[in-house]
Amino acid sequence: MTSLSITRREFLSAALLTPAFARQAPPGARFIGTVPLGNPGGLSTPPFGRLLGSGLDARLFTDLALLGGSAGNQESAVHTAPSAIGGSSSASLVTPNDRFFVRTASPSPLPPADAWSIRIGGLVEAPREVRLADLERHIAPGGRYLIECSGNADQRNYGLMSTADWDGVPLATLLDRVRPSAPVYRVLVSGLDPAAPSRTSVAGASWIFSRDDLQRALLAVRMNGAPLPRDHGAPVRLIVPGWYGCVCIKWIDRVELVTDEAAATAQMREFAARTHQDPRVSLARDFTPALIDTAAMPVRVEKWLIEGRVVYRVTGIVWGGSKPTDALSIRFKSTQPWVPVDDCPMPSSTLTWSLWSHTWRPDAPGRYQIVLRVDDPTIRTRRLDIFFYVREIEIDQV
Repeated sequence: MTSLSITRREFLSAALLTPAFARQAPPGARFIGTVPLGNPGGLSTPPFGRLLGSGLDARLFTDLALLGGSAGNQESAVHTAPSAIGGSSSASLVTPNDRFFVRTASPSPLPPADAWSIRIGGLVEAPREVRLADLERHIAPGGRYLIECSGNADQRNYGLMSTADWDGVPLATLLDRVRPSAPVYRVLVSGLDPAAPSRTSVAGASWIFSRDDLQRALLAVRMNGAPLPRDHGAPVRLIVPGWYGCVCIKWIDRVELVTDEAAATAQMREFAARTHQDPRVSLARDFTPALIDTAAMPVRVEKWLIEGRVVYRVTGIVWGGSKPTDALSIRFKSTQPWVPVDDCPMPSSTLTWSLWSHTWRPDAPGRYQIVLRVDDPTIRTRRLDIFFYVREIEIDQV
């Protein structure tokens, strides 16, 4: 039996990792370690924070287990003491630039940033070319926004998702510099894209929006206070808060006003199924906004010893949707009932992620599947409805 004694240093370290639980835990509670969220089919977890592949086939996965503090990544965290990486502070919910997920790496070469310009044309009375340097005085903090790849379907870690603080210029500032030549139009945003052959994607980065879709859209030039990194679209990328990452075009070099009859772009067609589009549509105007629905999943499971009994603390995230919710329920087996998540503060924003946590006492060792749902019929949860974010875990001690 593991000793119930706990040092002051161990308790403070654990409190930094899970402050709400540490405050509620009785005297003598002892942190044992973290239990890795399992990999279906025995697949190995991809390395975190390291770029794999190149061009359209490049991937860098974010370790979501680090959110709100960490006991290390899932490959090395078992039986590791909690660290003081940041607790659940606001700053700990921002992904550092070098850990922010990458779905497509930078094309090479790129023009220098000081010479970069964006062409504005199409259905305008007078096309313009705007140098990025000329927009410098308009740059301001844009907000803290999450980006999730619409193809974030890897059950090993769902690591194609991250959050950053973005600075830039509202896209409306650019659009206001031209006068439309047609009463009805849509807005195409296009960027450079790696041209090399790809096993995973189609070259051609562009998306067509209505003007209303772009009310909060940002031409981002800084990320977490630093110049935008190359693999994240430097010198300028599009951020559309609340939409999937496939619309957040990188390396923007062209904005055009196009006819309302414009066909969907190759990128729109490629990501149609992943953004919940009707497979029969072919015109851009018939595409629905690629919005992220309310979603939730666990990112870390901690193992504690309390009064001689093993207790598990599940920490997770909730994000997306049109309105915040604290109505999360959790289930660990299909034969078990749903129960309310016991620590789910109301998020202040749906445009980034927020933390929740839940105390769990399994009845027996074995394999479990952790799934969540939202108990509010007015909130759309298309991915949760199909158990898209299910996480598996092996429990060996109760």
